[in-house]
Amino acid sequence: MLAGSLFVTASAAETVLTVVPPAPLRVLDPILSTAQIVRTHGFMVFDTLLGMDAKFHPQPQMADYAVSDDRMVYTLKLRDGLLWHDGTPVTAEDCVASLKRWGANDGAGRVMMEHVASIKATSDKELVITLSKPFGHVLELLAKPSPVPAFMMPKRLAETPAGQQIPEMIGSGPFKFLPKQFRAGDQAVYAKNTAYVPRAEPSSWTAGGKVVNVDKVVMKSMPDMQTTLNALQAGDVDFVEQVTIDLLPLLEGNPDIKIGTLVTLGSQITGQFNHRLPPFNNPKVRRAAVLALDQKQFLQTAIGDANYYQTCPSVYGCSVPMASEAGAEYLAGTPEERMAKAKAALKESGYDGTPVMIMQPSDYAILSTQPIVAAERLREAGFKVNVVPMDWGALQARKDSWAPVAEGGWNMFFTAWGVSGIWNPLVNPLIDGSGKDKVWAGWRTSPQVEALRAKYLVALDLESQKQIAKEIQQIAWDEGFYFNGGEYRSVSAWRSNIQGTNEGPLSLFWNIRK
Repeated sequence: MLAGSLFVTASAAETVLTVVPPAPLRVLDPILSTAQIVRTHGFMVFDTLLGMDAKFHPQPQMADYAVSDDRMVYTLKLRDGLLWHDGTPVTAEDCVASLKRWGANDGAGRVMMEHVASIKATSDKELVITLSKPFGHVLELLAKPSPVPAFMMPKRLAETPAGQQIPEMIGSGPFKFLPKQFRAGDQAVYAKNTAYVPRAEPSSWTAGGKVVNVDKVVMKSMPDMQTTLNALQAGDVDFVEQVTIDLLPLLEGNPDIKIGTLVTLGSQITGQFNHRLPPFNNPKVRRAAVLALDQKQFLQTAIGDANYYQTCPSVYGCSVPMASEAGAEYLAGTPEERMAKAKAALKESGYDGTPVMIMQPSDYAILSTQPIVAAERLREAGFKVNVVPMDWGALQARKDSWAPVAEGGWNMFFTAWGVSGIWNPLVNPLIDGSGKDKVWAGWRTSPQVEALRAKYLVALDLESQKQIAKEIQQIAWDEGFYFNGGEYRSVSAWRSNIQGTNEGPLSLFWNIRK
């Protein structure tokens, strides 16, 4: 048994599920962060009006819904028995305020709100969304599991001033957050919400019945993967969300440990450029960087085992309906051939030697190697590069800065996006070409892409949507929106006495039994 100070001590009557997340939890407000660990936290504490099932279909969750024949009016009726964690009833006014807060912070939500005439509570349990112009994706956005889900919260919290974190974690979800046991970057503890009434339908992704079978869930950060796996094998940890592939052999053959791919859609490694600062404010310089970088090298370095990764040019994920081969020419040829193209492109770009500062998350195993690999390739192409290590929380805070590098800004960093958050041109924040201040880190600007995304909003047949998505993807490669580093599947590991694990777009901890 590891030292008792590392873990929450359970009473004899309590069932505690101890989970090691892929990154430390520091930010708690799930509307103000796109980080996976914050979304996981969000789904523990909060709930959504609609859920998304494994077929990408929106389903009733907190509310049932009806849509007018002309698809301009959406009526949502809250189901019985919904209570906030403070014991007060969930009302339609709470949900109206929550939707407005979500719509001001989520990229796709902002697009939806541009098509909304009003959102009104017509009774304590009914709210109505009325559109001002056609928009065929309302249900999809209310149900989407990422990057910022439409979490519901009490009106008094939803009306927190813009940019400020909500002061309390009061939701209506299946778990209650225990603030006195929270240590930022170290530990978060959740207790079963005994007042929560699950839906009767079978659980599927974030839809259906969310049945809690444990008394507490403890999210416990660990210093490194070796320590984590030692704790798992000793029984001090029950569930590890992401195991680095090179260490899987340590677990294989252990009858007390199970491994599997529970996050079924995989994640895309992405190298983000800051389009506002030199040298990446020049699209020709970005294109040279894209040519220099290498998908397979990133995946081999970070993942290693080809059974768990896939190369492809799709900015939406390799196996979703919108995937295409647009931009494949940027990945074609040998690494040496692409490097030659990169050197020629950088010379032609007029690059003046401005150093590229790459942020490196030293405490996030799956993303700590890409900055080193990228720096080597970029230097070979002719860039000057500085790699600056920092923890994941510091990177998350710094990525929103517009300041020059010397004053807290940045030029490049790597992250990973779950395919469930990028699978089409509307929800994918990485191809938002509006250049607006609230666009997710990078501030890409492309009138062409924005015109195509506007067409996508009213293109309701699949073939038209696919063609538009293909055209957008080509522009994203041509203009160097970001570097698509390929797709990998995360592998989780858990003790054999853990049953009822969920497949989904992220790690989900209802239905699990210990």
